[in-house]
Amino acid sequence: MANISDVIERFLIEMMAEDNFVSISRNELANYFSCAPSQINYVLTTRFTPARGFVIESHRGGGGCINLVRLKADRHELLEELRNIPIREGLSQSKALQYLDRMISEKIVSEREAKIISSMIADKSLYAPAVAKDSLRAGIMSALATQLIKEKEGE
Repeated sequence: MANISDVIERFLIEMMAEDNFVSISRNELANYFSCAPSQINYVLTTRFTPARGFVIESHRGGGGCINLVRLKADRHELLEELRNIPIREGLSQSKALQYLDRMISEKIVSEREAKIISSMIADKSLYAPAVAKDSLRAGIMSALATQLIKEKEGE
């Protein structure tokens, strides 16, 4: 059985199916799912991130109304964003996985390819001090994006 976070995420994505936009009240959503508003906040902040292709606009008052927008970047824009990740700043494993999820949804990579890439960028695969792992991961994802851009230009 799916956990409540998965159910809320699926519900919001289904609501956005046609318009790539939904405006909802955080409190009403919490009441609908019989959960605390903090659970809604958790789902929004972990599942609907810019790396996964979403923007959240929050409005004070009115029961915590939020606008959830799905970004529709083209393939090139997404790959350029990835290619330009500052390697010194690094890229966390969770953020890299969010980018991979977005690459799957934009049909840039297959699920199989994403699983292979995710195993390569996992913390346990990067044999380096903790502070260097994020930089290594950023470099790998940047190189991947560069290669995918080159392949697309060669078509």
